[in-house]
Amino acid sequence: MPEPIITVEGLSKRYLIAHNSQRHGHERYTALRDVIGRELWTIARKTRQMLQGQQILQGDRVAEFWALKDLNFDIKEGEVVGIIGRNGAGKSTLLKILSRITEPTAGRIALRGRVGSLLEVGTGFHPELTGRENILLNGAILGMTRREISKKFDEIVAFAEVENFLDTPVKWYSSGMYVRLAFAVAAHLEPEILIVDEVLAVGDTEFQKKCLGKMDEVSRREGRTILFVSHNLAAIAQMADRALLLEAGCIAIDGSVRQALSAYLSKGASTTQYSRPSDRQCETAHIAKVEVSTSDPNGVHRFGEPMEINFWICHPRPMANGCFCFQIFNQFQTAVIHSSYYHGRGFGRTSGSTVLVCRFPQLLLNVGRYHLRTWLQEPPHGGEIYETLDGICAFDVARIDQAQFADWRSDVCTYHERHSWTTIDTVGDTPFD
Repeated sequence: MPEPIITVEGLSKRYLIAHNSQRHGHERYTALRDVIGRELWTIARKTRQMLQGQQILQGDRVAEFWALKDLNFDIKEGEVVGIIGRNGAGKSTLLKILSRITEPTAGRIALRGRVGSLLEVGTGFHPELTGRENILLNGAILGMTRREISKKFDEIVAFAEVENFLDTPVKWYSSGMYVRLAFAVAAHLEPEILIVDEVLAVGDTEFQKKCLGKMDEVSRREGRTILFVSHNLAAIAQMADRALLLEAGCIAIDGSVRQALSAYLSKGASTTQYSRPSDRQCETAHIAKVEVSTSDPNGVHRFGEPMEINFWICHPRPMANGCFCFQIFNQFQTAVIHSSYYHGRGFGRTSGSTVLVCRFPQLLLNVGRYHLRTWLQEPPHGGEIYETLDGICAFDVARIDQAQFADWRSDVCTYHERHSWTTIDTVGDTPFD
């Protein structure tokens, strides 16, 4: 039996977070000897961190945060593995460790092949070098010869669509240009293992489709191993052979894509609301809150009744021509409803906030579980994407008139449109002359 291309055993990652006790009100009364003792301890800690080459933490209290806890899994050659989980679950930390950007606190990783990574915007590129020079540099890092890189050079440039800026330092590239070139380099320079984070969401919609198509090509036709993190659950369902669901730094599910996605979505099924975490500050346009008003307060919508969805959009800075879109996905990760607010009625041209309300007078979705995917952007076809959300505001549709439809199986149909049948009896052997 061949060895797995990636082996992870007992992987853990710990971060130290410093706090200031007095600033955060942890102590009501502090004696002078306590202040002196704390300051001496802080000086000793910072000196030790400096001598050991560690990050010097500011503050007089240090807390531990385990981003990953005792992860164990193997990945076979040619597998496409999707990694999903809520924000803060440890997805990006795992990819950084596998890419050898961050060192683990404990555990062992074995990588049997060259690794190409596309994580944060800017990772792997030198800002002062041109696009051309960075392509050559990345190929050299992967161990490729100049001749091997030259064979792929034209394909990389054509895929990234940066021909006119090839000899411009990448520090002058927009975030979209940066990502296009970075993905093109990672996908075309033939690493055995390709690691991709949610950074693809920075690109426009058409380029995201192009990237997903390329990832599918290199995995199916060329047999390369792909690990990717995405909040686009439809992309996970379409591409991945297997999925890892992370929760609080641990692997909750390691199995089929359907099993992992069902568990992921069920975590949010108790609420039909989404609110942006208070610690996520953003100076650009973003989705602050989403609320689905179902006919039942427990997140269950009765078939055929009206439904209203409210979206709170914050735009601290004016948008040129705001466009908002959302889709409703079923449990099979199929988009069953798509709606957008634009059509020349762009919003967000001034600083402030906007509430968008979408109302369905009669929702005839089949019974089952559904969730929303949203994205906020400038006008489609190349406009900047400010934010995408997936797997939010899960709700269930329940039947209220079982006798009207004989088959309520959600895998048979998406909608139950009201209809009637009429029979016509004829006389004779050949009624359809």
